[in-house]
Amino acid sequence: MSGSSVKAIRAMVLAGLAVCIAPTGTAHAQFRLWPQYGPWWGHHAPARHKHRHRHKKPQASKQEPARVANGPLQIIVSIADQRVSVYDNGALIARSAASTGVPRHPTPLGVFGVIGKKRWHRSNLYSAAPMPFMQRITWSGIALHAGVVPGHPASHGCIRLKEDFAVRLWHLTRLGTRVIIVPNDVQPVEIANPRLFASKQNAAFDPPEPRAAIADDPIMTAANPPPNADAQHVAALEAQGSSRAAVAPRKVAPISVFVSRKSSRLYVRQGFTPLFDIPVTIRDPEQPLGTHVFAAIGLRTDPALRWTVTSMPENSPRAPEAVKQRTPGRQIAQGTPPSPDKANAALDRIEIPQHVVEHINQRLTPGASLIVSDHGISPETGNGTDFIVVTR
Repeated sequence: MSGSSVKAIRAMVLAGLAVCIAPTGTAHAQFRLWPQYGPWWGHHAPARHKHRHRHKKPQASKQEPARVANGPLQIIVSIADQRVSVYDNGALIARSAASTGVPRHPTPLGVFGVIGKKRWHRSNLYSAAPMPFMQRITWSGIALHAGVVPGHPASHGCIRLKEDFAVRLWHLTRLGTRVIIVPNDVQPVEIANPRLFASKQNAAFDPPEPRAAIADDPIMTAANPPPNADAQHVAALEAQGSSRAAVAPRKVAPISVFVSRKSSRLYVRQGFTPLFDIPVTIRDPEQPLGTHVFAAIGLRTDPALRWTVTSMPENSPRAPEAVKQRTPGRQIAQGTPPSPDKANAALDRIEIPQHVVEHINQRLTPGASLIVSDHGISPETGNGTDFIVVTR
């Protein structure tokens, strides 16, 4: 083949390649410069597949906390300090940051108790917001639960806890565990007063078995209080209440006593069930008593009991302070114990009939409590609750 023929063939091949490549290059250029989105999209980013990020349910650690309470637990929530403190048998065992309600949705102050527990719960009031390791303290929606703790009030009234702390606390508490919400931090202090009840029995004590978690949807109303009784009917009412308290009693539930200056009455519950209530005499009834929570503490095998008292401060809370994080393992400092003078003064003004005192003494065990308050029983008190007293 001559050289001219080779050159002709090469020219034809190059021309053909040019024809094939040109459309491809043009099309590619047009694809890059073509407006990808019409007027509806404007300059928004390209549409992407949207994944629904579901809240992952927190899991408790595989190794459950080994700690068991030695005596009655008491949880104290301080609004001003934005922290929660846990006391076991009167001694501080744990403390952590918390986040309480904002001014438009304040956390109520007062004396409460754990009335329901669920590992995983969603709010019935606020767009099904997650409330893991929830511990309900009112029927109207206030609870302790794991959540975001920014160092200042941020909730709709609940007490948010850090997740690891919420998990451990959830495993430690039982239904009925006392929760005290105060404007400024307080702590239990030992108290001795001849008007406090004294144990007259040597029965072994163990807290009642945890009941099934209480339904979340219905808001229960307070149970009707038992009929008023004169002193001579106390034993009959108590027997009637005891028969309702437990179908098959196996363990002794602690007794709870509440004295209200507002109603001038003494109320008694055991195992969350009303036993009886009677009138009491309060000297200088126009003068406030304050709100004081007395707790009987001691070993389960020792009939000798001691008492502690937690007195709620009467002033408004300070501005919440930033919570300083504690290094794990550091000793928890309790500071200077408060004086029980106001609690002693309140007890000295209350006159309880002696035979009623004897009835209570016969049933006194570790975990028993006495609440003295200027307020009455809250409507939150009902079936499945201890006494609930809301002070604000």
